[in-house]
Amino acid sequence: MRTPNRPKHARENGRLAELDLLRFLAALAVVAFHYLVAYASVWGDRPAELFPALAPLAGLGILGVELFFIISGFVILMSVWGRGLGAFARSRLVRLYPAYWLSLAAVAALYGLTGAKALDPKLSTGEYLLNATMFQRLFKVTDASGVYWSLWAELRFYLLMAVLVLIGVTRGRVLAFAGLWLAAALTLKLLQHAEIAVPPVVTETVMPDYAPYFVAGMGLYLIHKQGHAWLPWIHVAAGYALALDSALGRVHRRIDAAGFTNMPVTDTAVVITITIIFVLMALAATGLLRLRPRPTLTALGGITYPLYLFHSAVAVAVIPALTGHLPPWAVATSATLVAVLLSYLVYAFAERPIQRLLKPRRHPQTPTAPAVQVEKASVP
Repeated sequence: MRTPNRPKHARENGRLAELDLLRFLAALAVVAFHYLVAYASVWGDRPAELFPALAPLAGLGILGVELFFIISGFVILMSVWGRGLGAFARSRLVRLYPAYWLSLAAVAALYGLTGAKALDPKLSTGEYLLNATMFQRLFKVTDASGVYWSLWAELRFYLLMAVLVLIGVTRGRVLAFAGLWLAAALTLKLLQHAEIAVPPVVTETVMPDYAPYFVAGMGLYLIHKQGHAWLPWIHVAAGYALALDSALGRVHRRIDAAGFTNMPVTDTAVVITITIIFVLMALAATGLLRLRPRPTLTALGGITYPLYLFHSAVAVAVIPALTGHLPPWAVATSATLVAVLLSYLVYAFAERPIQRLLKPRRHPQTPTAPAVQVEKASVP
């Protein structure tokens, strides 16, 4: 039987260095948003007033998480293709929890052992322990760190993908699953705009604000794996259209809460940013944006998750200590460098060793699926 030709842009080794770089840039965007726009209680002042020239651009960093979600849709579909539910669940546990537990311990120590007040979640010991499960939002318990909100969206995506794995992952089933999910997301968005009440459990399951990104990532993976076809591109285009509404809504809610002076981001800038995100991901999926895997890019991709998890705690510890001694730009730069260095140390000397310890040992003759090599690109 003749084996069909693989698209030229689908790489056999599964390593997509461009995704490593995009993830790191997305993490830096989130850091910029928090350090230069969002963390007023950390600075003791409005950051947008301290960095008036940078605030309009840094404010767009709020959308860095949306890029994470598209990459997650791409890579999680890649990692479940041809794998069973047990292997998928094990890979997610090993990938998500070690760095998360370390960051949770750091947050608990920061507020329990120091006089830090900014961003304090004011949790009891039991609530910190519930946070360790990563399911705290299911029980209406506050996140120990504000950045944990996106992990709840990721977990719900993984649960939906687990259903797909149980059904069986094929091209047709992925397209049907993604199409139904998009239709459900569109329906809920229309109901929300019409101010028609929807049961919370439905909204929590469908995730109308984030489904467009996950679905677009899945469509782009199909294009990457099997080449151009009209139906996956329709999924991507529909995801893009719904993503614009989601992104504008998220930015508007932030502006409503903080005021435009403190969140100086325009609708035009949001549309341009989401468009750039989708274009970059499309270029990566089709092979038009291609980088040769290098240790530096692999390390940048590896530190992205710890950087996302730890940068808030670093801000609380470093920024107040340096404020008044250095200019604001030097304080923000120093905090960023400390966050990046700490993230590398966590990645190199804690996360990777723990993951190697927890991962099941493979028989020497057991082939390694290409998808496993890129799983680290699936979370922030």
